[in-house]
Amino acid sequence: MKFVLSAEQRMFGETLRRLLAGAQTAKAVRAWAAGDAAPGRALWSQVAEAGVFALAVPEEHGGIGPLPVELAVAMEELGRAAAPGPYVETLAAAGIVSDGDVLARIAEGEALVSVAVPHALDADVADLVIAADGTAVRAGERVASLDPARRLFRVDGAPSGLTDLGVMLCAAQQIGLGRALLDVSVEYAKTRQQFGRAIGEYQAVKHHLATALVELEFARPLVYGAALAYGSGDFARDASAAKVAASDAAYLAAKTALQVHAAIGYTDEYDPSLWIRKARALHSAWGTPAHHRARVVAAF
Repeated sequence: MKFVLSAEQRMFGETLRRLLAGAQTAKAVRAWAAGDAAPGRALWSQVAEAGVFALAVPEEHGGIGPLPVELAVAMEELGRAAAPGPYVETLAAAGIVSDGDVLARIAEGEALVSVAVPHALDADVADLVIAADGTAVRAGERVASLDPARRLFRVDGAPSGLTDLGVMLCAAQQIGLGRALLDVSVEYAKTRQQFGRAIGEYQAVKHHLATALVELEFARPLVYGAALAYGSGDFARDASAAKVAASDAAYLAAKTALQVHAAIGYTDEYDPSLWIRKARALHSAWGTPAHHRARVVAAF
């Protein structure tokens, strides 16, 4: 089956990319990690005005969805910008919450929802914390995360489980994140000089960058294939396949970025380090690659 995004879907993604490019997301990420949610909340409101949350909510509750392909487009761009906050969780919650008032607030961008899978993300700023079955739960103590902007909290006694929409959206987020890391690595390789030549001229560097690109390009169609399968019996399997591929591709892009940037890639002051840490944290978020490989195998 051949599939390409429509002109309207591409325009939506480009519009969202421009919005996020001018939003100083790195500053918002650092503030979020430090416990200051104000810049991130302001960005959240801008994303809501662009109609992102309405894509996940049915029309009868004030939304225009669910539109899974458009949601994947949105999450790819939010991943590219490393936007802080429970975007995947809130969008996924729209598929499992039955309260019409909550759904209406999600559509308007007025509700931040965290889903315990198994930890709750940003439970300290979320308006509602739910388990994967839609029941409200209470978050406990904070636990450490590889990405300081992913503020995780323990949730004891919550029913375990994943939502397939959340899995697919996390995979889309990883594709955008990985592509951002690849783009910044390519630009750095063009300007960083070693032995009188840009390091991007060396075959070894080209090989690593090309391999990362190929992995991302192979993973991206799986994400959109899963989006197209939304509502069918194949959705769970396809979402897991997308998550495996996107996790591995984004992780490779992060490793490549570290290799290309060398020591500067580790520094807190250097913005791409925020993307690198998020890529590592998302590798196991919403289920590890091993978990999702097992789901794919079990589906056949």
